[in-house]
Amino acid sequence: MEPSSSVQLEPQPTIPPPTDSGLRRSMGARHLVMIAMGGVIGSGLFLSSGYTISQAGPLGAVIAYLIGAFVVYLVMACLGELAIAYPVSGAFHIYAARSIGPATGFTTAWLYWLCWAVAIGSEFTASGLLMQRWFPGVDVWVWCVIFAAVLFGFNAVSSKFFGESEFWFAIVKVGAILVLIVFGGAALLGFHPLSEGANHPFLFENFNTSGGLFPNGFSGVLVTALAVFYAFSGSELIGVAAGETADPATSIPKAMRSTVIRLLIFFVGAIAVIAATIPFAEVGLDESPFVTVFSSIGIPFAADIMNFVIITALLSAGNSGLFSCARMLYSLADEGHAPRALKKLTRRGIPMTALSVSMLGGLASLISSVVAPETVYLALVSVAGFAVVGVWMSITASHFFHRRSFVKNGGDVAALRYKAPLFPLVPILAFSLCLISLVGIAFDPNQVAALYFGVAFVGACYAFFHIKYGRKTRTDQLS
Repeated sequence: MEPSSSVQLEPQPTIPPPTDSGLRRSMGARHLVMIAMGGVIGSGLFLSSGYTISQAGPLGAVIAYLIGAFVVYLVMACLGELAIAYPVSGAFHIYAARSIGPATGFTTAWLYWLCWAVAIGSEFTASGLLMQRWFPGVDVWVWCVIFAAVLFGFNAVSSKFFGESEFWFAIVKVGAILVLIVFGGAALLGFHPLSEGANHPFLFENFNTSGGLFPNGFSGVLVTALAVFYAFSGSELIGVAAGETADPATSIPKAMRSTVIRLLIFFVGAIAVIAATIPFAEVGLDESPFVTVFSSIGIPFAADIMNFVIITALLSAGNSGLFSCARMLYSLADEGHAPRALKKLTRRGIPMTALSVSMLGGLASLISSVVAPETVYLALVSVAGFAVVGVWMSITASHFFHRRSFVKNGGDVAALRYKAPLFPLVPILAFSLCLISLVGIAFDPNQVAALYFGVAFVGACYAFFHIKYGRKTRTDQLS
């Protein structure tokens, strides 16, 4: 792995640069797909989708998720080319460091690490609260400790064991979504033998609300689209796992295509069924829309089933998040921009110190949500929300500069094992849409804190890098 200060690209993309990371290449395409699915499919779909429908209307919610899926496709197209060019673990900041500059790489890494560290703490808390349904006498913190130990164990054994655990976690969530789409869709066609009620809506009659197709105006769709971008976060985890993937040039493009197609089917399909089943005036946050749909078509024990599925979804996202955090810290240390102790590997190729620090970061986030919810935790959550789109912008900008430098240095685009289509349109369009979503945050009182804290955090990272590493970086570039 070359020093991060070197940002000149070699004109030999058909041969992926070797990695001396010591991390094991033990995951295949199916693991990558399920890691990405595990990071994306979480409480945003199972719990908050009702809020999305209430803001945009039934048809508007479907349109918003279609826009989100389109942006995911654009980002993943850029990510595919970069992940094969730089098949290293924790790769987001490597892309940015090589293609844009080491300070941008450093900032990208810490943005993404903080994003998932906050998510880990939130998911432990939410899982513990949901367990109260079955074990009301057990304190939430007990479940947080148990879940933290389980996820730490999954990540500490081996990358393949982590991939397998995430594969089975994701199977549960995907199964619940498929049941919703198949049985919910059948009920909308008039086939619901388990339901005693005869007033089940037919096809998309609920889409025509008392306020028309867009009850809150098309602006409701645009505001919701901003939040939908965050709902799709986690798809980029394929890039984090690139350095532990067998045959990246084959596995990564295959996983990219599968992930985009499945997200499109699962998210848009589930939202369409939910919006068509639940009357617009009744949708909200008081109950998971999945519970409402399952109950309406007569599936027994719907609430308990979905409680289990949602806990699984939260732990799956936490599992992927912990993996991502550890690899980001390891990669920073490997680049010389974090303590060298974080680079230490076990005999199985696991960055145990980085994993432990990441778990402590998640637990610190959990504690701050209790001790200082209105100050420290608010800032953390705001930066985490900002970070997702910020990282996507970093990926697309890195791809733009990577391809441009590659061609300038004499590279043959036709020889690339995978290339994003329609360059430079794809990275420019993806970057622009992400930037619009960040600007739009300023007009939403509920999200504007993300912009304030996020911009301040990015500025602090750049300032720290130039103070701590700037002199050394300039010296390296001159030598």
